[in-house]
Amino acid sequence: MRIIREDQLIKKNEKVAVAVSGGKDSLTLAYLLKKLQARYPFQMEAIIVDEGISGYRAHTLDAAKSQLEKLEIEYHIESFKDNFGKTLDSFVENNKENACSTCGILRRYILNKKARELSCTKLATGHNLDDEDQSVIMNLMRGDVIRFSRGQNYYKKISDKFVERIKPLRYFLEKEIVIFALNNKLTFDSSECPYAEYAMRGEVGKFLDRMEELRPTTKYSLLSGYDKVLPALNQCFIPDSIGICEVCGEPTMDGTCMRCKILEKE
Repeated sequence: MRIIREDQLIKKNEKVAVAVSGGKDSLTLAYLLKKLQARYPFQMEAIIVDEGISGYRAHTLDAAKSQLEKLEIEYHIESFKDNFGKTLDSFVENNKENACSTCGILRRYILNKKARELSCTKLATGHNLDDEDQSVIMNLMRGDVIRFSRGQNYYKKISDKFVERIKPLRYFLEKEIVIFALNNKLTFDSSECPYAEYAMRGEVGKFLDRMEELRPTTKYSLLSGYDKVLPALNQCFIPDSIGICEVCGEPTMDGTCMRCKILEKE
């Protein structure tokens, strides 16, 4: 993978955690990293997060485990139930509109903590070009300057307790990854999360698809332009360091991290 080599996303002999959901993106990433590992020395283990979504997660877990076993990649399964005492279904039983934000906060917490426990120096995720563009637009629409200003090096910069995140697929379109996964006969689950209907991301995705259809390369240009202004945004809005959550000891910008705030409400 040229991007990994040229951008030095992974250095020789590093240990990398790859976040795997069972979908096309994360399993394509695991497949490519395994191929790279054959000629570039680094260690790799996968982390699967079981959020506890009835009628959906079991299928994606099966796909993830099946493909990782074929690739001979060691994996670890961490569940919301074991880590937080409840499934995502239970957390959002009376407020499904908050499912995606709740899930994202708790999932990122688990991934970072587990990657650190595994002594990994990088956490690789399967975010594609569509995902990245959607996040850029969503953060602008919400007026969320901090999230808008983060970028890939954000976590490395502000706290030693954050495992640096890398996104090797961020310049590949979703449809390109689908074609690659099918051509290489990867076992993945293509079902949609039942909570997706409540998310803003879907509507933003449709808008970007329409713009790409009208003006090809819109998606690439959006992310490329964002990356160019990101260093300036970092300087203006991202602190040099952050504090530690007074409840769990994980890094946070407030006295209490978002994970603990969610658990306090329960």
